[in-house]
Amino acid sequence: MNFFKGAVYLSLAASIWGMTYVVSKVVLDHISPWLLLEMRFLLALIALGIICIIQKSWKIDKKDLLTIAMIGLVGYSGSIGLQFIGTKLSGAAMGSLITSASPALISFFAFLILKEKINNRKIISLVLATIGVIVVIGIPTGNTDYGAYYGNIILFGAAITWALYTVLSKAQTKKYSSLTVTTWATVFGVIFTIPFTVVEQIQNPSSLSLNFWIWMGVIFLGTISTAGAFYLWNKGFEFIDTSTGSLFFFFQPLIGTVFGFFLLNESIKTSFYVGSLLIILAVYLSIKEPKNLSTINYSSKKA
Repeated sequence: MNFFKGAVYLSLAASIWGMTYVVSKVVLDHISPWLLLEMRFLLALIALGIICIIQKSWKIDKKDLLTIAMIGLVGYSGSIGLQFIGTKLSGAAMGSLITSASPALISFFAFLILKEKINNRKIISLVLATIGVIVVIGIPTGNTDYGAYYGNIILFGAAITWALYTVLSKAQTKKYSSLTVTTWATVFGVIFTIPFTVVEQIQNPSSLSLNFWIWMGVIFLGTISTAGAFYLWNKGFEFIDTSTGSLFFFFQPLIGTVFGFFLLNESIKTSFYVGSLLIILAVYLSIKEPKNLSTINYSSKKA
């Protein structure tokens, strides 16, 4: 039952993020990346803050502030910032696929930080995921769209920072509820994103769109995609170990690719399928555990 709960939380979070790539691609045509990111975090903080105050889940030990600040920097300003910039330069389908290398990378960081065992299968998965991303990104030629090419590299950076965020958050959810960790990480996400937003707006001021659907997209990104999905992701790892839980991240590229193809008419090249097969194999290897290993249960903690 606890594994089922975790699976539902993680599946919902990853599916929401798959749709996020499509929404982001559309909204980023009207609002600059760092300004949109700051708006997204502020909306998320308002939603989470209200819930956190009502449930009285906002208290943390001062000694953990630095660690949670790092989580906000790496997972929010870092990973989501790179995701926005990479998606703007590349595309929704490509963005969701490249960042799906995160599960294999999560295993690597879990080994370094959480001291979770890493076996030959997981090492192979890291190699396959890296090759898969290289296949998707491709080798630049004279006809290369360098905007999209560098966008893909930036998206891989988003995958790396996301894996680190997941492992750091996992450690903190052993001490605090997912709501508490997510809310405080959002606070620091808002703080660390401000300088980038200010510099961006000084260099290239945005003229905000009055289109109703664009603002609905902003609200979706702030409330559902950030406040909701980040909470669900952290909550899911209270019931499932890091490597096994990372499997559910693959719902993101599946949903992102489908919506990108049908709604944005994004083309899908042969290299996309080859790279995706390698990444799928890498993800499978990274989460496949021997049958005698039991699932970690952190259900005693209240949200």
